[in-house]
Amino acid sequence: MRHSFIRRRRFWALRDVSFDLYRGDSLGVIGKNGVGKSTLLRLLAGVMSPDHGEITNYGVTVALLSLNLGFVPYLSGRENIILSGMFQGIPKKELRQRMDAIIQFAELEEFIDEPVATYSSGMTARLGFSIALNTQPDVLLVDEILGVGDADFQEKSKAIMKDRIRSQDTTIVFVSHNANLIRELCNRAVWIEDRVVQIEGDTNAVLDAYTRFLKTGEKIVAAQS
Repeated sequence: MRHSFIRRRRFWALRDVSFDLYRGDSLGVIGKNGVGKSTLLRLLAGVMSPDHGEITNYGVTVALLSLNLGFVPYLSGRENIILSGMFQGIPKKELRQRMDAIIQFAELEEFIDEPVATYSSGMTARLGFSIALNTQPDVLLVDEILGVGDADFQEKSKAIMKDRIRSQDTTIVFVSHNANLIRELCNRAVWIEDRVVQIEGDTNAVLDAYTRFLKTGEKIVAAQS
């Protein structure tokens, strides 16, 4: 067989996604697996670049919390704290000053000098969450990570996020399959389906439309705020 070619169909991870994100917002992102929710967070974090369009960042610091991204496995937890913080533009001296608080919140005192490759998924999640909270980024992107770890740590993390939301110190974009958690934490929501935004606006309106879709299969377009 000579000169055989396979024509590959163009694949879009996301299409025609557009919304504004303001200081103090807590935006919930909901949708089924594979619709582009994690891709959206990676675009917002600058880990990926869009093929078309643009993402405008007015000089804010962004931290992405995801189980699949962020740590160098052969480095220790302590070394990863320094590395992650420096990626956010925080000086090493300042990170060392915050080190004890980060380790204590993550509850990893006995394991902080072990390679992250030896950590469980819950330990990794605790470390990532603690770094993000204690380095205080302007925008915190959370990818399904609040469901990892024991119940006590989940409640502690949720309480801290609520404090940040109330104080409007941190803008939060929160991906989750847990509609109740999005209702509890987010003042706005966006539903992504077939890799496009179906509805963006009031949290209750978006989640009610998404719930109807899961029951009936009907894509109901709600009024946007």
